[in-house]
Amino acid sequence: MAKMVGLFICLLIVAMDIVAGILGIKAEAAQNQVKHLRLWLFECKEPSPEAFKLGLAAAVLLGLAHVLANLLGGCNVCTQEELQKASPNRQLSMACLVFTWIILAVGLSMLVIGVISNNKSRASCGFTHHHFLSIGGILCMVHGLFSVAYYVTATAAPGA
Repeated sequence: MAKMVGLFICLLIVAMDIVAGILGIKAEAAQNQVKHLRLWLFECKEPSPEAFKLGLAAAVLLGLAHVLANLLGGCNVCTQEELQKASPNRQLSMACLVFTWIILAVGLSMLVIGVISNNKSRASCGFTHHHFLSIGGILCMVHGLFSVAYYVTATAAPGA
């Protein structure tokens, strides 16, 4: 029964991250549909309400998947001394945890920058900001891989 619950949690985390990634990529496509004027490095464009909604949904799903993986995976090794004495499984778990936090920070930042640029209260003119939403979407999918790896290694041998 515990294996089925673990499998369900892994599938849920991966599904949330994949959906977030797809929403981020679709937000980028919606952003590219609006009118824009480009002059070398400068660009003026109207905000896209659809890109705003899709990007916001992707950011929320990424955050929820991260919280779910961290809450259910747990953090059993938290000091440097314990980490050095821990089993290779625990060390791998901590490495995956660090990578999930780094990917979350970068991916969420990219999605938020893309969402802010599509806020309906402002039309943006300035340096071109290309592909923030799609890069954030791709990082959502990478986050899913590391989150599942973290969850599996953290729960594989609880006493080790």
